[in-house]
Amino acid sequence: MPMKFKIIKDNNPIMKKKSLPVDLPLSQEDRDTLDWMLDYLKKSQDEDYAKKHNIRPGIGLAAIQIGLLKRMFVIYYGEGEDLVQYQLVNPKIIEYSLRKCALKDGEGCLSVDSEHPGYAHRYYKIKLKAFDALTNQEVVITARGFDAIVLQHEYDHLDGLFFYDRIDKNKPNVQLMNEELI
Repeated sequence: MPMKFKIIKDNNPIMKKKSLPVDLPLSQEDRDTLDWMLDYLKKSQDEDYAKKHNIRPGIGLAAIQIGLLKRMFVIYYGEGEDLVQYQLVNPKIIEYSLRKCALKDGEGCLSVDSEHPGYAHRYYKIKLKAFDALTNQEVVITARGFDAIVLQHEYDHLDGLFFYDRIDKNKPNVQLMNEELI
């Protein structure tokens, strides 16, 4: 793809800004951007490609991470029947559980190079409404566990938040009551 973007790091002030809603129907430019972002994730997961181009593997990418203040992100992971892929525009979390979860080994991010050990506390189950450019329709996604964590991680970027903002600085490795470690 002809587009060239750099992944913006967490020390760039733009990363703390709130992204703006995207006009629908999508412009060709926004569609091309989403396609490029999805292609980037696919290539980042190809070990040979990633090594050759010195990029880290990723499973999610928000537009803000390539310098665009737009409420859209892409997700890509799994394979076969377990493949999860979205090009979500103007997502909104419309429901969430009281139950919490966190990744036991912590979260990572393409925009974050330094280590941030600890549990990023998130909702175990969410319902998210968005326009999915892949299927060209409004969708309501119900996600649990790992899938919910990935969606919330990317969603946070749209509001200028990082996973480490959800880690308790005083008790980073303390599991909450009613929290599942995944």
